[in-house]
This record gives sequence, C-alpha cells and structure tokens, in this order.
Amino acid sequence: MNMPCGRRRCRRRPGGTVRCGRRDIRCQVRCRRTRRDINVGQSSLCIHVHNKSQHDQEFEVHGYHDNKNLIVKAGQTTTIDAPDKTSGAIIALHDGHEGEQAEITKDGWGGNDTFDISVIAGAGGNMTIQQIGDASTRKGDPTFMQNLREAWEKADAKKREELKGVVHLDKSGVPVRIDAPKSNEALEAFVRTFAENKVYIGIGAWGNSKGDAGDNAQSSAAHGDKDLILTYSDGDATPDDHAPQLAHRIQGTAVANVKAVAASTEAPSGPGIVLSNKGQKEDKYFFYPNYWNGNGTAGANFDKPSTSVSLKPGETHFVSLPPSFKGRVQRGTFQPATWAEFQLSADNDHGAHGDISLEQGCDGAATIASTDGSKVEGGFTERDIVEKAPAAAKQKRQDGVECIASTMGNWMGGPNQAAIEYLNKAVGQKKAYITGGTGTPDIASKNQRLAVTFY
Repeated sequence: MNMPCGRRRCRRRPGGTVRCGRRDIRCQVRCRRTRRDINVGQSSLCIHVHNKSQHDQEFEVHGYHDNKNLIVKAGQTTTIDAPDKTSGAIIALHDGHEGEQAEITKDGWGGNDTFDISVIAGAGGNMTIQQIGDASTRKGDPTFMQNLREAWEKADAKKREELKGVVHLDKSGVPVRIDAPKSNEALEAFVRTFAENKVYIGIGAWGNSKGDAGDNAQSSAAHGDKDLILTYSDGDATPDDHAPQLAHRIQGTAVANVKAVAASTEAPSGPGIVLSNKGQKEDKYFFYPNYWNGNGTAGANFDKPSTSVSLKPGETHFVSLPPSFKGRVQRGTFQPATWAEFQLSADNDHGAHGDISLEQGCDGAATIASTDGSKVEGGFTERDIVEKAPAAAKQKRQDGVECIASTMGNWMGGPNQAAIEYLNKAVGQKKAYITGGTGTPDIASKNQRLAVTFY
C-alpha cells in the first residue's frame, strides 16, 4: 500500500525515502497525491466518513480531500472522492494529537481495495472501515477505547507506572487517549493484550523484521474496488445500517446494457419488466438482484447491478429477466432513490409480485402495475413530489440531484422525520412503502411480468 508522505509521524530514511511508521511502505519524498495527480478516466468512487459521536470530529486527511482537514458534524456523514489508484489516510484528531487512522489504497494489487485501521500513531476514539454492503471486509475495533479502559482497570500498579505519560487520563483517572505504540514497547505490549488481530498496532514487516503476524494480516485485500464507509464513534463504531438487509452502497458500476426490444404490437413474452420513462429527460435504469432472500427479508444489493437500460423520454422497453429474479429497479446507481421492488416467480403462486418503496428515499414518482389483465397498480404519479418537499426533508445526492431523504435511515444518519411526515401526507402508505410495516398493497401479475413506470 503506497501511502502519501507529509505526515508528522513519518521519518526520513536513507536514500531519500521516508518510513510512514508501518510495514513495507516506502513513500518517495514529496509524493503526496492531490487531485491534480488523478488521471482522466479514473473511476469516481467515494469514502463516506460517518461520525456517530455526539460531538463534531476533526480528521487530518492525506491523499484525499486536497490534503485538507475534515470536520464531520455530530451524527452526520461527509463524502469525499477516492478515485482508483489513489492512496491516503484519514486520521482522527484528539485535542490536536493524531490518533486512530484508516490507511487506504483504492483499486490496488489485483484490482482490490486495501485498507486497515491503525493505532500506531496513537488513539482516542473508535474507528472502523469497510466496503459498503460487505461486512466481511470490515477492519478495526469498534470498541477499542472501551477495551482499553477495561484493560487499564485490570492493570496493576507496576504496569500503570510503566505506562505513565503515554496513557493519558481524565480527572477521574479514566484513559482518554494513548500515545504512539510504535514509539513505546511497553505501550505496544499493553495494547496487544486487548487489540491484537483487530487493529494495526506496531510497525509490522519492515526490512529484516517480519513484524507481527496480527498486524500484517490487517493488510488483507478487500473484494474488488468499491465505495468505503469509515465510521467514527466514542461508543460503538460498528456501521449503522439500521436493518441488515439495507447495508448501503453508492457506486456507479459498469454493467451490461440491455438492448431495447423493437416496438411491437405483440405483448412481450416470458418473465420480465415492461419499463417506461415518462420523465422529461433520458435516464438509465439499473436492475439489482438481492444478495439473499429469507423469510420476509432480503439482502439489498448496492454493489452489483445485473443489467441496465437507457430510455429516452416517452420510451418503453421490455427487459427480459430470469424467473428467479428478486430485487429492484431504480434510476441510476445513487441513493436516495425511488425503488420498484419485485420478484417474478413467488414460491406460493409462481406469479410476479411488487411494490414501490420510498424507505431509502425518493428521486421522483413511480408506479408498478400488473400486465395479466387484472388491472392492479401501485405507486404514485406526482411529478413535483420532490420539488414540493420541505427543505428539512431533502438531501442532495452525490451527483448533485436533490432528493427526499431516507425514511428508515442508512449510513448517512437515522430516519428523516420531516421526510416521513411529508411522504405520509403527499403519498401515503397505501401507495408506497414509507416506513415499512404493512398497508401497502401487493401488486401481483400471474404472467410473471410487471409494468414499471418512472416519472
């Protein structure tokens, strides 16, 4: 992982290199990357920095955000660009002191992201990082400081004396911050008693030193090249998904375009979606199969859309899908967005079933209807639904489009109460899911085909 130089903790090495305090990182002097270094054509991915604490949190940033410090408001999320082939670090500051940090390389060896959470320069809070929607890639100890305090309570007088001056206490004698374990063997050994294999603690593999196996394992590659979610907290830094089936993902992924079916007087045959664009501009629609399906639950896929299709205003095309498809179609790949959720062959009747959901936000009206002659329809057609929403209910998306925020919450924060109140009045649960639960009719079509229209 090539890391940017310029950190206060870097030490100049012979031959014009610096050592950034950890394994196999040899950064050329003045190699700090800025946005001017990013080649045209690189994918525009993001790091979402979420502050779960009840206070504003400052981060020192290297390699991203034009190398400027970042302040994330309490309970809020800030998104920064992280193009492919870039590296950097996001370091939590505690009263001006460097603490826990995420060290990141996007689209590195083998096309995979690599990242870890390191406390080698100090710590004063809890931090985790993972690829959005993939908890198996999570790095970091979400309760590092709580574990530190528990270990301190158990430490005898000799150990506390040994750590005097490197474990900083508040007026009540509770640890609030530690210095750099990489600079103090006693502190490194102490931290390993409760954080081994959870965070990067020591310098690791370097030169003739093999480093610590637990540290080296923190550099394991993630799964491909995706958006990342970094979570900071004074309490538990586990990412907030608010529901296991809604682990969030924002990424424009290159997928195969579905060729438009030529206009025909004959009805489409086979399972699929009759997709229509009644909006004012051309849009691209993405189909996301669920990651998994359970008893009344599903694993929402924010990562790998299976197909996409572009429609000009007024166009309608039939998108053929396998009968096993269970998931959604939405405009684009960003959230918040209006979801048309559906399955094409239910276990009980082998028919298609669907609904419109606004739980992850709303970027415009949509309807879903049967095509088997039963003439049932759900959703709504109000084109000005976003325009008329109060400011408190809105959220500007990554692509600059203003939308109605999520009613159930995600990595950007909890449920937006103003959005809930507005959508309940403007749309109502009888037309679309707003807060989950019941009351939204199931739209069924025996022929395994549904008609979805976006406005």
